[in-house]
Amino acid sequence: MILEHFAFNVADPVAVAAWYCEHCGLRVVRHAPERAQTHFLADDGATVIEIYCNPPDNVPDYGSMHPLLLHLAIKSSDALADSKRLAAAGATVVEEVRLDDGSHLVMMRDPWGLALQVCQRATSLV
Repeated sequence: MILEHFAFNVADPVAVAAWYCEHCGLRVVRHAPERAQTHFLADDGATVIEIYCNPPDNVPDYGSMHPLLLHLAIKSSDALADSKRLAAAGATVVEEVRLDDGSHLVMMRDPWGLALQVCQRATSLV
């Protein structure tokens, strides 16, 4: 078995999906415009995230969660440049870490508070 997608319940799925498409290079591969405004966003590989607003449950207060509890990590070839570009688009920097192996990780929060980690790895995970 392989992973199909990760899902995030958000207050404004239309705006969140548009931001991730414009600033993180994702694209909408499926959209269900009914009540939940479900958007499936994909990268150039096989990674898919689902963005929706499902009223039967509360939208988590992502901004109050420690970033290590839940975060979305994106691969970058230049974490410094990408984090600056994302900050200009409304994200905020939480922490910047340079690992002994040469990896550069920048933990951020998107404009809605969800933790977003920009990962420039010295050695790819896969």
